[in-house]
Amino acid sequence: MTSQPNEIEIESKLARLENLRSAIGQAVVGQAEVVEQLLIGLLAGGHCMLEGVPGLGKTLLVRTLGQALDLDFRRIQFTPDLMPSDIIGTEILEEDHGTGKRVFKFQQGPVFTNLLLADELNRTPPKTQAALLEAMQEQTVSYAGVTHQLPQPFFVLATQNPLEQAGTYPLPEAQLDRFLLHVNVQYPSAEEEQSILEQTTGSHRAEVPQVMNASDVLELRSLSRQVHMGGDLMAWINALVRASRPGDGALEEVNRWVRWGAGPRAGQALVLCSKARALLHGRLAATREDVQALAAPVLRHRLLLSFAAEAEQRRTDEVVAALLAGVPFPG
Repeated sequence: MTSQPNEIEIESKLARLENLRSAIGQAVVGQAEVVEQLLIGLLAGGHCMLEGVPGLGKTLLVRTLGQALDLDFRRIQFTPDLMPSDIIGTEILEEDHGTGKRVFKFQQGPVFTNLLLADELNRTPPKTQAALLEAMQEQTVSYAGVTHQLPQPFFVLATQNPLEQAGTYPLPEAQLDRFLLHVNVQYPSAEEEQSILEQTTGSHRAEVPQVMNASDVLELRSLSRQVHMGGDLMAWINALVRASRPGDGALEEVNRWVRWGAGPRAGQALVLCSKARALLHGRLAATREDVQALAAPVLRHRLLLSFAAEAEQRRTDEVVAALLAGVPFPG
């Protein structure tokens, strides 16, 4: 590990992360696991897909994150008539007042932001989905032969509604793989829901303090990559990903329930996310607990279930649980 920050700098950065959690908690009740996974995605430098029924506070959570980080935040509501130019931008004809000539000028679309909420991404056609996913992957937008850099950090949080599937365009598995994490947003507990009712039906509105800025996020991303991961732990991650692929010697559950397993990108994601989780918990070394906590959100959208699994109403999380139980830790 090279160019390590000193101990005081590390403690200062870890304190900022704790302040960030507290700031988000000022406006968002509960959803601790969802908040943690979003922060892990932010630290690991990837993008997140959030899936949950309407009304669970997904938009509020993303907006609160933007306020606490003092990042530029934009929201796109995806609809069937949305065009790629509505996302990445387009050229407009302007008159140069100095020369009197008309010239084309690129007008940036809403993708030019730090924090982008892509609401109901599966409601727009594949051509428009591809425009966003290309920007996510390349961190640039190319238009009329000119490449435009996106601002840094650039963090996309996309949502899907699991209930209404009529008129939707589900993302293919290869495009879902662009998302670092697939986060399931569940109903709040009874106590949390009671707090939501109390806090959202009165006259008081929670103030979200700004605790970090863009440069802080980039510094923490760099620090998370320096978190130590032992060779045995990395070998176990490699074994978990390879064991997700059906074939000779695979687990019985995998051969029965999985049509296609996870690719190498899943292993990269699990390593980066485990390091980010360790940092989020104030540690400079990743552990088995980090891997176990993140195996499901990393793998659930990268496994294609078989017809037998669908007939038995199995979920990808059950496959992940079988992998964690059935793949031995080295040594």
